[in-house]
Amino acid sequence: MQNRYFEKITKLLEQANPKLATTYQLEFKNVFGAVGGYINDRIFISYGKFGVALRLPQETLNIFFQRKDVKHLKYFPNGHIKKEYAVLPKRILENSSQFPKLLDKSMKYALSLA
Repeated sequence: MQNRYFEKITKLLEQANPKLATTYQLEFKNVFGAVGGYINDRIFISYGKFGVALRLPQETLNIFFQRKDVKHLKYFPNGHIKKEYAVLPKRILENSSQFPKLLDKSMKYALSLA
């Protein structure tokens, strides 16, 4: 894949969940200039110029969007908001206990959507 975010997203996922690629069918696809991470054909993470966004259940999003440093995902400045995604701040991404838990929640949520 020829995308500058591919290396970053794979490294981030490897650090957060080293067994991810052996546990699930993990794929990466270009999504509007970003990279989308898919497990079993369902998108759960996106990485682009906006940062890292996770697909999360509504009750989790409601809590996160009360914080000023968590943003809604928009692939383009004037594009529509991707309502199931939260762009995570650096403090969460660098938290070695919180980010893996959120990643797991995101994967379970994506897999529950049929």
